[in-house]
Amino acid sequence: MERSSEAASREKIVAACREMNASGLNQGTAGNISVRLDDGLLVTPSGLPYEEMTPDDIVRMDFSGGYDHPLQPSSEWRLHADVLRARPEFGAVVHAHPIFCVAFAMCRMEIPAAHYMIAAAGGPTIRCSRYETFGTSALSAAAIEAMEGRSAALLANHGLVAAGPDLAKALWLAHEVETLARQYASALQVGRPVILDDDEIARNVEKFKAYGLRPRRNGEG
Repeated sequence: MERSSEAASREKIVAACREMNASGLNQGTAGNISVRLDDGLLVTPSGLPYEEMTPDDIVRMDFSGGYDHPLQPSSEWRLHADVLRARPEFGAVVHAHPIFCVAFAMCRMEIPAAHYMIAAAGGPTIRCSRYETFGTSALSAAAIEAMEGRSAALLANHGLVAAGPDLAKALWLAHEVETLARQYASALQVGRPVILDDDEIARNVEKFKAYGLRPRRNGEG
């Protein structure tokens, strides 16, 4: 996995937080973001408005929760640390409370394969986890279980968690999952959505290995 410098990662986290709120993916300071470091993670601080946040405000911590910073890490630091520790292929985690994902999470409903783009998360459903109190190891366990074989999940009566090899891809996936939730909610009002079968989604999962967000290389568009 390609590692960016700590300074660059701090800047990217601040930019991603502001983009989350500007795009409507999140509201207020409810969301949080982490990026893996070789010996731990960088995570957003607790309760600090994104418009006031600077790269120096991002908290560096180890996977056990240790940190040396004047600001407290996000109340959801354990979710980030535990997901990153359980899934070494992930380099970043995005947690947010987007409206449509939260609506399905409130109903404890998964998002099915009504659109092929669900393959971006790795399988034929976006599962909804069981409910656990925020900030607890029980919530981490529920999220990791719901994300088995997936890169995203809904957290019951709570929100969305999405991950990827880097922050850009994790944030891209978070937006894609919220779009799927919005589309599925609209389709349920129109009629009965037709669900694609697992074989078709498996084909699309393979295709997604060469599809999706890509970095610009050598000046290419």
